[in-house]
Amino acid sequence: MLKKGSEDTNMKVLTVVSHPRKDSLTFEVAEHFVKGLTEAGHEYEILDLHEIGFDPVLKGVDEPDWSVAEQPFSPEVEMEIRRMKEHDALALIFPLWWWHLPAMLKGYIDRVWNNGFAYGANHLHHQHVLWIGLAGVSKEQMKKRNYDEMITHLLNVGIADYCGVSNSKVEFLYETLDSHPNHYEMLLNQAYRLGLNYDKGH
Repeated sequence: MLKKGSEDTNMKVLTVVSHPRKDSLTFEVAEHFVKGLTEAGHEYEILDLHEIGFDPVLKGVDEPDWSVAEQPFSPEVEMEIRRMKEHDALALIFPLWWWHLPAMLKGYIDRVWNNGFAYGANHLHHQHVLWIGLAGVSKEQMKKRNYDEMITHLLNVGIADYCGVSNSKVEFLYETLDSHPNHYEMLLNQAYRLGLNYDKGH
């Protein structure tokens, strides 16, 4: 459902959320993020990949065909491509599993950010991409083996820039396994501020 901000300005932000549970911290982060978007005057749509039953497995019909500039895809992928085209910018909110995107979100990118739409003959038209990754570890643990740099490079350069979006930013919410109320509040405030300052931090 498309939600309108308080004023007719700024961007329509497709907010893709990948977590199997609605009562997860990931979804709380998403709710606070879009609250910030709304207060900043943006519009948004939350796309819950699990709720729509998105199939992350790429099958032959959606395999990139490098011999053509544009190609038809499965109805499910074509629908998601249309959804992306209706928005000016993107946000992806997800837990960090094995130092990477969850399989559901990776499969969404595999299938939807496809040849002739996101790369190849055409590229994504979106002004910004924001990746919000929830990490169970601390900032120091992430930096110890340069996981933060590797993940940031993969998402900003390997995916977003390859698809034509140079304004891409990765934000980590750390120590998400710490259930202390004050820490949760800090993480949710961080998410809210990322929404409120969405078009200022890129």
